Amino acid sequence: MGMVIQCGGLFSYPRLKHGVVRIRIACSSEAGVVGTSDLDSGVLRLKVLEQVDKELAKGKEREALSLVKDLQGKPGGLRCFGAVRQVPQRLYTLDELKLNGIDASSILSPEDTTLGSIERSLQVASALGGVVAWSVFGLTQQQILYLSVGLLFIWSLDLISFNGGASSLVLDTIGHTLSQKYHNRVIQHEAGHFLIAYLLGVLPKGYTCSSLEALRKEGSLNVQAGTAFVDFEFLDEVNTGKVSSSMLNKFSCISLAGVATEYILFGYSEGGLSDIYQLDGLLKGLGIYTKEGRLSSKMGYIKHYLNFASS
Repeated sequence: MGMVIQCGGLFSYPRLKHGVVRIRIACSSEAGVVGTSDLDSGVLRLKVLEQVDKELAKGKEREALSLVKDLQGKPGGLRCFGAVRQVPQRLYTLDELKLNGIDASSILSPEDTTLGSIERSLQVASALGGVVAWSVFGLTQQQILYLSVGLLFIWSLDLISFNGGASSLVLDTIGHTLSQKYHNRVIQHEAGHFLIAYLLGVLPKGYTCSSLEALRKEGSLNVQAGTAFVDFEFLDEVNTGKVSSSMLNKFSCISLAGVATEYILFGYSEGGLSDIYQLDGLLKGLGIYTKEGRLSSKMGYIKHYLNFASS
C-alpha cells in the first residue's frame, strides 16, 4: 500500500502519495541511549523491518512478533507499536449517537456508489452491445439464446466457484482506473486498518489495495483488497470459545477502522461491508445474538475509535 504515518519516524519507507492520514502520537524515544545517534537508530530500525519481513515471508509469524516486542524501547525498535491505550468503551443508543453528531447509517450501511454506477453502466453497455451485434451480424434468435445462456453460465460459475471474484476483479480494476476518488478511498480504508492495528500492538503482515494486486500476490480470485495481520493470539482465544474483552475490543476496533476512517475523512463510508458482516458474525458466535445488541456493540466500537482518533 505504501503509507506515511506521522509518528516520530515509524517508517522510513514507503510513502502514500494520495490522501494521507496524519496522526501524531507521543512515543517513547531512544533518548538516553548513550552512543546511539538518530541516524544509527534509523539504520537499525530499517534492518529490523527487513528481518521482520523475512520472518513473515517464511510464515514465521510468532518469531516476527517476538522480534518486534523484544526490541520495544530499544535502539532499532519500532516506534509507536502498541503505544496507544483505548479509551473506555461503552455501548451507545442511536439517539445518543445523533446527539454526538454521528449518523449510524453513514457508517454501518456502506453502499459503494462508484462500483454500483460502473456495474450499471456495464449492464447497459452489454445490452446495447447485444443489440448492435444482433443488428450488424444478423444473429438469429437461437444464436442470441445460446449466447445469453453461455454468459449466464459464466456468471453462475464465477458466483459459485469464486464467490463473485471475477466480477469483483473487473469492477474493482475499472474503478481504480477510472475513478481517482475510489482509488484514494480504498487506500485510506486499508490505511485505517493498518494504522490502528499497528498502534494497538497487532502486527500487520501484508496488504493489497486492489483485487488485481490480490490476484497477483495470492493467485486466487476469492481474495480481494485487504490487510492481513499476525493474529494467532486472537485466533487461539477464538478456538477456545472464550475471547477476553480486551482482545475483543482491540480486534473490533481494527475491523471497523476502515469504515471509521472513511467516515472521518469523507463524512460517510462506502466500503467495508464485508468487515461489518465479519464482525457481526463474530459477535453472534460469541453469544451476542440479537440484532439490536450487535448493533449497539458495533456502534460502541465506532465511537470508541472516533474518540481515539480525535484525541
